[in-house]
Amino acid sequence: MTNDISAAMPKILARGLLALREQAVMPRLVNGDYSADAAAKGDTVDIILPSALTAEDVTPGITAEAPEDSALEKVQIELTNWKKASFYLTDKEMMEVDMRDNFLPVQASAAIRALANAVNQSIHATYVGIPGLVGTAGTTPFAKDATDATAARRLLLEQKAPKENRFGVLDFEAEAQALNLAAFADADRAGSDGVKIDGEIGRKYGIHWHSDDHVPTHVTAAAGTPLVKGAGHSGHSLILGGLTTAPAVGDIFTIDGDAQQYAVTGASDLSGTEATVTLTPALQQSPADKAALTFVGDHVVNLVFNRDAFAFANRPLAQSSQELGLGNQILSMTDPVTGLSLRLEVSRQYKQVVWEFDILWGVALVRPALAVRLAG
Repeated sequence: MTNDISAAMPKILARGLLALREQAVMPRLVNGDYSADAAAKGDTVDIILPSALTAEDVTPGITAEAPEDSALEKVQIELTNWKKASFYLTDKEMMEVDMRDNFLPVQASAAIRALANAVNQSIHATYVGIPGLVGTAGTTPFAKDATDATAARRLLLEQKAPKENRFGVLDFEAEAQALNLAAFADADRAGSDGVKIDGEIGRKYGIHWHSDDHVPTHVTAAAGTPLVKGAGHSGHSLILGGLTTAPAVGDIFTIDGDAQQYAVTGASDLSGTEATVTLTPALQQSPADKAALTFVGDHVVNLVFNRDAFAFANRPLAQSSQELGLGNQILSMTDPVTGLSLRLEVSRQYKQVVWEFDILWGVALVRPALAVRLAG
């Protein structure tokens, strides 16, 4: 039996990685170009963010001029997500794994789907730090035309997001609306009949469109007649009055006289009708006392983004060796296409054998300006 298990493990792990590649949408679209060293839960990965530079005139001389100072910002991603999914295999299924090249047992497939769901949801959850929003809250995009796509493109350009590696991730309702648009689907406008044949939008307006069933819905918490309390506010903090419910992380608002959209990154409990909020980006101008705030209502958070908006770190868990005498067989493997790493552990219980996939990862929104919410 031990030899049978040893032979089946790499095949199940490789096929599990292939299934994970197909089912985990977001990890394939965000920046995952980080080291693949073995790690444990709680380890951190350092992400260096570029700083803005200016072009300077060249003045020939005896000595070279000192280069411009640039303070590089470092963001740490903590590998806090460690999930597992277990299943059992019968002797018959183990034989099929060995004999059939593409066979993946039903329970193994279910385990992979559970892990893919967890990874996807964790990346989507970082949307709360994105202040940029286009579309209409509570209204499914692409109802009449492709204006929502061009609006997202425009905002990304204004926020200086690179034109390459742009992706859009829609819920199924928004995707269905987009597939009905002549600009997306008709061969004479789209350039091919692939949309109607394959049911995939593909690349339109410089954006590669995908659908995902884990697109979240943001429920706006702020209520009342919110207004700025006092004058002289600056930076990332603002005192609000006129509230009946305090804002929550992820709420988006604008301030009268300021076109910038802001996202709430933290809020104090309500004290009477007042609360202190932290926000991103920093205030573009100091708002007037009693300036009114307008909060965006509940909305589905479809996303349009450049891959560098998010950083995703998935590292292979260290393989415990059999020298520990625990009797378990453990194997880790990394998918060469996506960089996703997965571990498989097989252990003997009383009269049965349990197989267990586990995965370790961390994720962060590191450059919010490179992403836009497309409200639905």
